[in-house]
Order: sequence, then C-alpha cells, then structure tokens
Amino acid sequence: MSATIELPVRKRVERRLDGDGSVQVALDPNLKIGTAKVFSVYGKGGIGKSTTSSNLSVAFSKIGKRVLQIGCDPKHDSTFTLTKSLIPTVIDILEGVDFHSEELRPEDFVFEGYNGVMCVEAGGPPAGTGCGGYVVGQTVKLLKEHHLLEETDVVIFDVLGDVVCGGFAAPLQHADRALIVAANDFDSIFAMNRIVQAIGAKAKNYGVRLGGVIVNRSAGSDQIDKFNAATGSKTLAHFPDLDAIRRSRLKKSTLFEMEQTPEILAVQKEYLRLAENLWNGVEAVPAVPLKDRDIFDLLGFD
Repeated sequence: MSATIELPVRKRVERRLDGDGSVQVALDPNLKIGTAKVFSVYGKGGIGKSTTSSNLSVAFSKIGKRVLQIGCDPKHDSTFTLTKSLIPTVIDILEGVDFHSEELRPEDFVFEGYNGVMCVEAGGPPAGTGCGGYVVGQTVKLLKEHHLLEETDVVIFDVLGDVVCGGFAAPLQHADRALIVAANDFDSIFAMNRIVQAIGAKAKNYGVRLGGVIVNRSAGSDQIDKFNAATGSKTLAHFPDLDAIRRSRLKKSTLFEMEQTPEILAVQKEYLRLAENLWNGVEAVPAVPLKDRDIFDLLGFD
C-alpha cells in the first residue's frame, strides 16, 4: 500500500506503512550512512544511555576503530564525558548561518573527544514546535555533505528516552543494530518493551534489527531474564550499580580515564568485550514484544 504527500520543497516521496496505524516517510536514499557499522542506543530516560554510549565509543576506539558518536537529545550532553564540555548542537550552528550548511566547516560541529572519538550533538527543535526526526536527518545530511562518514568505522546514535513517536525512532532508519539499555526494574523493562515494538516496526522497511539488551545499574538481572525468556530477547552485557561509574560523570571522565581499581578494570573489560562482539557481528534478535497487560502479569505482581 502506498500514497504520496506534498513536502514544502514540492518533492513527492512515497509513504509506507510502518507499524499498525502509522505512516513512515521513506528515508532519502542519499542519506544512507555508508560502510560504517551503525548502532542506535535506546532506553528509559535516566537509565545511563549516555554513559553507556560514551564508554562503548571509547572501547571501540581502544580496539582500533574510528568512532563517531551522535547525541540525539535536546540536553546535548551525550558526549560530555568525551569532550569535557557541552559542545554546540548542529541545529544551533545551522540556525546561526540561517541554515546555509555550505557556510560551515567540519570543525564547526564535529569535536574530537577522548582517544580520538569524534563527537556531534544533534540537539533538538524548540519544545513543542518540531520533530526529532528532522534534527537527525539534518545531522546525517551535514555529515554526508562534508564526507565525514567515509572515514568512520563505527557510528553510535545515543537517543533520548522512550520511543513515543516516529521522530524519536528516526535513528533506527540508519542503524544496523539497535541496543537497549535497561535496569533490572519494571519501568525500564516496560520502556524496553515499547522500544522492541518500535524496532520491529522499523524493521519492516529498513535494515535495523534488535541486537540485545545492555543491563545497567543493576546488581542482578532476574527481571530482565524473565523478559528475555518471554520475548526472545537476550543480554549482551551487564554493568553493576557502582558509585565509581556515577563519579566518572561528575568528573567529566569516561571509565577508561578513572583510577584503575579492580572494579573499574572489570567494567572496562566488559565494555571492551562488548565492543569486540558488536564489531564481529551479533545475530539479530527476533524478539516479540508483549502486550502491556502481559508485562504486568509477568513482572508486576510477584
């Protein structure tokens, strides 16, 4: 089934069904990222996606890969521990040149972080006035125009919070694998279930597939294990709830810059193991999301 819509630039593009009751505008084929391996990191707000993304980026760099991390949150703090500052966003920079991207240089919006990780903050539209999908599209377009993706091995999208609309899900159109960060609690797992649903919707038209779950800030994983068993998902890595991890962000540091205590070394080793496995290729996880009622029955009434 297809139809057409009129865009402001008078260009007609195909619309395709993208999940029950919704319509997805086709991705411009010129905005495909290219040969880099692309990962989109999702999860409940405040669960540690930026900490996870930044340390995973460093781990990839430690195994010799050229890495680009793209923060997709109006807070624009995804790359904070990598660059030690809040770097300007793509949208703010484009606004400063009245959206004439030809006036920009790469150094205007791409900043080098710890161990050579290249950092971009997409930012977001003013509250209540725009769509995060547009922001992601403009960021990828700008990176393509400046040929910055041609020299990259790994791209990591760090995406804000729960997936509540197609704009938040836009990075999935570019990704090979979606990774979900979740704690061993009901709210995180409820959000994870919605993200699994979003990935399944995008997988109908794009190459993205679920890679698995990164358990974060949790001593155990019994609740996530229940969810995995019920849906067909799997755990890729497990990071405990350590005060040293919390302190690393306060110190504007990645975990690879912290004092080499036994617990920090163990976490570094787990990140390096995860990076190696992702680089070598993890099988797609054919997870089937649960109905909301079923999650309550599975986890809510023990």
